[in-house]
Amino acid sequence: MLLIDGHLDLAMNALNWDRNLDLDVHEIRRAEAGMTEKGRGCGTVSLPEMRKAEVAISLATVIDRTARPDSPAPGSASQEISYAKAQGQLAYYRVLQAQGKVRLLADRPALESHWQAWQECGAAEPLGFILSMEGADPIVWPEQVGDWWEDGLRVVGISHYGVSAYAHGTGTEGGLTPLGKPLLQAMDQVGMILDLSHLAEEAFWEALEIFTGPVLASHNNCRTLVPGDRQFSDAQISAIVQRGGVIGAVLDAWMLYPGWVKGQTSRTVVGLEAVADQIDHICQVAGNAHHAAIGSDLDGGYGTEQCPHDLDTILDLQRIPALLRRRGYSEADIAAIMHGNWLRLFREAWR
Repeated sequence: MLLIDGHLDLAMNALNWDRNLDLDVHEIRRAEAGMTEKGRGCGTVSLPEMRKAEVAISLATVIDRTARPDSPAPGSASQEISYAKAQGQLAYYRVLQAQGKVRLLADRPALESHWQAWQECGAAEPLGFILSMEGADPIVWPEQVGDWWEDGLRVVGISHYGVSAYAHGTGTEGGLTPLGKPLLQAMDQVGMILDLSHLAEEAFWEALEIFTGPVLASHNNCRTLVPGDRQFSDAQISAIVQRGGVIGAVLDAWMLYPGWVKGQTSRTVVGLEAVADQIDHICQVAGNAHHAAIGSDLDGGYGTEQCPHDLDTILDLQRIPALLRRRGYSEADIAAIMHGNWLRLFREAWR
């Protein structure tokens, strides 16, 4: 079944980890054999593997955090550096497009044409990328949003771990910074989509109050199932549903299993059924299957050591439909979760 993945850090893997994503996943693992850094030698994503997995479209990120004294998260020394690194990641996507390996999708005609091509020809077509920014530090000042829009950026999450120039994020408590409102207003003006993932709860509610445009959560799970500030409460899920948004379930094991300790808990304790649990909970809160999707975040700084035990590569996302069928989901609802809900959101946002 054709799949849209709401969150993949592809350029980060290529540039920060020097991974050649043109290779087979297993070739990349062999090239990294003996490396001791977390996630090395056990990656799950490459361009050929995405084609096998029928990932017709993904939200492909640019990301670079800026360090600041009031933030617990490390990062670059200045926003100017974050901007340059993110532009380098954009250059990676552009060269892939010039080689015919991917298509950068930035408007509805491009989206419709690409989707039709995949329905007709499947993986013989280039992969479709919608450019997303995880943490807004590479936007050096709010008025720079227009320049990024011209570069093809269409989705922005305004914080990541720690505190960004614009908002408190995961692992912190607080709202928007003084620059947060001007940034959101600039995003509104050009038609950017707001990604609510990673926002601290106070910042989440403040952002929803200010921002009037389309919203989504590219990669987020449910606090009712796995406690923690990285997950959404049922009230937050309901707020996104009321705005017509979509929430992508994440495969990072610490967001699937309560009490997971990174580097200690064995992946044997959690399987893809836990992903189906997350999807099902979103559907139960929403009252329908129109707002749940997949935002895998595979290879987002980790590999198979921090994935469900029954996932080897991104290809195994194709096991999710069978799990949902066993729970009584209709074929129409499964197709919505695998791709239709993301399609609807972008079609509506890009009318």
